[in-house]
Amino acid sequence: MKIVQLVPAMDQGGVERGIVEMNRVLVAVGHDNLVVSVGGRLNERIVADGGRVAEIDIKSKNPFTAFSRAKKLRRLLEVERPDVVVAHSRVPAWLFVIANRKLKLKWITFAHGANSVSAYSKVMTYGDVTVTPSKYIADYLIEHYKIDTSLLRVIPRAIDREKFDIDKLDRDFMDSKRREWKLDGFRVVMGLGRITQLKGYDVLIRAVAYLQATHVAARSKSPDWKLVIVGEAEALRKEYEEELRKLVADLGVSDHVVFAGAQSKVAECLSLADIVVSANYRKPEAFGRSMAEALAMDKPVVATGFGGALDIVEDGVNGALVAPDPKAKIEELAVKFANAIRSVAHSEFKGLREDALEKFSFDRMAARSLAVYNEFSGGGVK
Repeated sequence: MKIVQLVPAMDQGGVERGIVEMNRVLVAVGHDNLVVSVGGRLNERIVADGGRVAEIDIKSKNPFTAFSRAKKLRRLLEVERPDVVVAHSRVPAWLFVIANRKLKLKWITFAHGANSVSAYSKVMTYGDVTVTPSKYIADYLIEHYKIDTSLLRVIPRAIDREKFDIDKLDRDFMDSKRREWKLDGFRVVMGLGRITQLKGYDVLIRAVAYLQATHVAARSKSPDWKLVIVGEAEALRKEYEEELRKLVADLGVSDHVVFAGAQSKVAECLSLADIVVSANYRKPEAFGRSMAEALAMDKPVVATGFGGALDIVEDGVNGALVAPDPKAKIEELAVKFANAIRSVAHSEFKGLREDALEKFSFDRMAARSLAVYNEFSGGGVK
């Protein structure tokens, strides 16, 4: 079976790492998997694992070049003649709609997030089948687009047990990063994911600054706080990253915040944390891959109590949930997160890894994903 995956870029992020993992599964059972994107560092992993890559700009939102880029995509699809195409984002989906007018190829839309409700976003329901990573996103599509439930498939993202194995970590890498990030003697809070306004890093930085300030004021003998942000901004969002760096300087916590950049060894990075935080407060996560992976590395999680986080974090069981409050000022949210982080730091949690691996089984996810692809074997949905 020949499959074409359409994704804007292959640099970093939970969706992209999921594509890398699924490529490995598809190749292992004999499928021909081609990942089309503008390019990125993860393409090397796709090829190393037996998949194929092609580079076409299916990321740009420039409407003036859309038809020329759709034409390039159509030419590729004419040559490949895949059994099914999978669109992982809105721009690739729209370009495929244009490219597919005469080809009439079957396709899957993978709605990874709760995009703003609009005709532009509705394209993520146009596939012959639509896959979502959580019941939250499925309900969102049903509510706003009245999508036929028979066309929906909910497949929670999973944790690769082998990759996130505490006993198989690269200890040399961890020792190196511990020195580079100067973590010894600190209580480490970690945020993981590309740097965008949606990730709530502005709140997290303020929360850690508040924790450190109250820690010093109380003359506490417990370790100081340090925040490590694992991820980087894309080229077009570098200005926002600079804003965050300025915020760190303005708050006087430059010695307590590390911008670690994108890292390929996610499991090792998570293992260096004491607490992992998803401080997103603007828009719910569709799933929250880094939260599940943190639990698999035996790290408690603090997150906003909405969206996909509700499928992963149980308040007082494996971390803490901060009640969403769209009317709260950013400083107020920071204090709420700080209090939740402090509470988790003073709590003891057991069985985090075992529960996470059971709930987010990679084998179960792979089997359910393959079942969806197999609906298209022989040229159509059965």
